[in-house]
Amino acid sequence: MKAILTTIGKDKPGIVAGVSGFLASKDINILDISQTIMDGNFTMMMLVELTNQPDFNQLVGQLDALGQKLGVDINVRNEALYNAMHQL
Repeated sequence: MKAILTTIGKDKPGIVAGVSGFLASKDINILDISQTIMDGNFTMMMLVELTNQPDFNQLVGQLDALGQKLGVDINVRNEALYNAMHQL
């Protein structure tokens, strides 16, 4: 399954490394990534491929915990949800 992962918060070193390292540890592949700094605020959007992820809700909880550790908000949503929204 493909998913959209967003990360937003005050810019500081280690955000990209923290998120990408977590994803690598879970065997989640980053298919595309876009990130920018806007007036001191870090924003990143990733398209990721979730393989062998038995519990999506557990992954969401782990990403929430990682976001708290890094001081950012991390959200992940099934790509199919975004595609369905644009077909209405």
